[in-house]
Amino acid sequence: MSDDENEPEEPAVELGDGNPVEGAPPARVASRLHYAIERSEVVRREGDVTIRTPDGPRELADVLEETDEVYFDTRQSFVDAVREVVGTGPVPTAEEE
Repeated sequence: MSDDENEPEEPAVELGDGNPVEGAPPARVASRLHYAIERSEVVRREGDVTIRTPDGPRELADVLEETDEVYFDTRQSFVDAVREVVGTGPVPTAEEE
């Protein structure tokens, strides 16, 4: 018996047709990097990327400028540094026009 037979056919969480969220999740940006990496190299590669934050979209370079970290030895250290600056919580959706 395969595992596919036990999988539900419908998604566990139904996705709505709500407003889009501007920016990329910080975890997606983190997954594109190789560790260990210096902050300056992250800014060079991904600094112009807009990330999602609880206060709305922000450019990654601006977020990293606010952290004291100059070197990220692991993916988790990068994510933690970003979360320390932007916080955690719900991300606002774009307003309909």
